[in-house]
Amino acid sequence: MRMDRISDPADPRLGDFLGLRDGDRRYLRPPPAGGRRVPVFAVEGRLVAERALAAGLRPVGFLLDERRRDDLPAGLADDVPVYVAAESLVRQITGLGVVREVIGLFARPPAREADAVLEGARRVVVLEGIANPVNLGVLVRTAAALGMDATLLDPGSTDPLYRRAVRGSMGAVLTHPIARVEALPEGLAPLRQRGFRILALTPAPDAVPIGEIRPAPDEPVALMLGAEGPGLTAAAIAAADARVMIPMSSGVDSLNVAAAAAVACHVLR
Repeated sequence: MRMDRISDPADPRLGDFLGLRDGDRRYLRPPPAGGRRVPVFAVEGRLVAERALAAGLRPVGFLLDERRRDDLPAGLADDVPVYVAAESLVRQITGLGVVREVIGLFARPPAREADAVLEGARRVVVLEGIANPVNLGVLVRTAAALGMDATLLDPGSTDPLYRRAVRGSMGAVLTHPIARVEALPEGLAPLRQRGFRILALTPAPDAVPIGEIRPAPDEPVALMLGAEGPGLTAAAIAAADARVMIPMSSGVDSLNVAAAAAVACHVLR
């Protein structure tokens, strides 16, 4: 495997790695709007990079600290560009305060449609307004780990391939079926067409304790969750078949959305 050492931050070969901290979203579009030859997304760390490779995603290039050459992921083809540089230069180029092993860029896969990810699904998570990429990543990882078949995102939820979402999910966003839908409640139409029972998770004390919901294994059920703080919109809650809650004690009124998702998905799995 050939590794090219870089010492000049203006080296044109590093263009795709510039400003990763605040520039991931511009990867969504090819030039001129996005400034990239191929729409890409970034991953950090050998483990997640290897998971991206195992998922069949196409690598575009890698950048790593010259002291950590052994962190290059296994199974990388010889024609994939690999650049090494001093850690300080890697931080300068990428804008990242912490350099986590290797940084890889992969071509973005085509977006999936709701019909495709719902085919054969029986347990689905629907996320509304999850703008925090770390929360989104953890939510997808939770859904995948606890037997949810797919996750649907409304337009207000962040990009699941945003760098911090990929990192927060430990690569789960690369393999778990995800699709965008219209704003809720209109976005629930694909679920309605397939006979899903739609549950809205809320801290409201008059909601049904989720432990009382006992769907049959083959009954299609969708669990809606909203953002930290505001939660689900009133329109989304009104469109649900039932409002469900996780009983709290000791004066605590609610859980972090990712923790709440873990409890609810475990109950419904």
